[in-house]
Amino acid sequence: METSDKAANAAGGEESFSDMFEKSYVQRDRLEPGQMVETTIVKISGDWIFLDLGGKGEGYLEKSELADEAGNLTVKEGDRIRAYFMSSENNEMHFTTKIGSGPDKESQLEDAWKNKIPVQGTIAREIRGGYEVKIGGTVRAFCPFSQLGLRRDENPADYIGRSMTFHIVEHSEGGKNIVVSRKPILDQEKQVRKEALKASLAEGAKVRGKVTSIQKFGAFVDIGGVEGLLPISEMAWGRIEKVNDILSVGQEVEVIIIKLDWDNDRYSFSLKDTLPNPWDLVEETYPIGSFHTGTVARLTNFGAFVTLKDGVDGLIHISKITATKRINHPREVLKEGQVLEVQVEAVDRSQRRISLASADLRRTEDEEAATMKDYKQKAAEEPQNLGTLGDMLKAKTEQKDK
Repeated sequence: METSDKAANAAGGEESFSDMFEKSYVQRDRLEPGQMVETTIVKISGDWIFLDLGGKGEGYLEKSELADEAGNLTVKEGDRIRAYFMSSENNEMHFTTKIGSGPDKESQLEDAWKNKIPVQGTIAREIRGGYEVKIGGTVRAFCPFSQLGLRRDENPADYIGRSMTFHIVEHSEGGKNIVVSRKPILDQEKQVRKEALKASLAEGAKVRGKVTSIQKFGAFVDIGGVEGLLPISEMAWGRIEKVNDILSVGQEVEVIIIKLDWDNDRYSFSLKDTLPNPWDLVEETYPIGSFHTGTVARLTNFGAFVTLKDGVDGLIHISKITATKRINHPREVLKEGQVLEVQVEAVDRSQRRISLASADLRRTEDEEAATMKDYKQKAAEEPQNLGTLGDMLKAKTEQKDK
């Protein structure tokens, strides 16, 4: 390999180049095989392209890797490129930008497998259990469905023809049996995003996200680096029967972070906490004694729950449902979905409880109370009664004696 101009021109001064190089080499961060770097081309000479690695020194890659089919170079000095670290020998760091192409692709793929260097492949077709992937246009590899990183809502057929980056996880039979996976790459990208989000996210924060999947128990939402669960119970203050009634895949939503469990990769969100809480003004909206119309939401042995508005339910105790007869279960006179007029008897905002009574029952009790009051008033206005029969006979006898 030719020597870099930097090495040729750096000699001289109080400290020799070899000393300075040795210091920088010891101090630089160690590169791992397969590690990707973004770097600048500092020199193009002969068969080699030299790369500036900053404090890490210089690296090189073969010039032919960045030439087109006609052999013309597609880059120039000063351009920035992405390259993968292959190996280091005699303080010279070898990089590559292409794996699995050219006359040495078989050996390149084996090196990529041994050194965990990513390779570029195109998904050719769907086969049993996964995909056939073409590397370098001709080399066949297999990628299981589980190793592609498919989301729950994605259609496997949509990946046909897409070019992606893979890791070779199995290389045997002289390269005839190659298995690739995207999971190591996705996991690494996820970890980078996760670390970046750790510094900016906190429980209770409001963030924007996109719905990635709909399930019976809720929806999964991606907030730009991590994916968490939005439970159905956290979607609205009212009762939700089906998630699809209010959300769809791809929909953008604003949510509150309920829980961030970075160690176990578990995150949960709330949509209803971004909406006004109907219980905040419940005492003003439903004062004691006021009448309202609600819908029977649920029947239990001890009474009926009535929805007054989304997120606000009250309870009619079984003893407050009807005055016409004694019942053993609310279903004898009520059914779910029935519209009912009720009167508010008590409100406990802290416990989110409202006690109700059937308006018909209350009116019947009010009518009975009014009738009793009227009777007592009339009785007070009538002349005093004459007493018992004995009193009457005694009074009459006394008159005769006189």
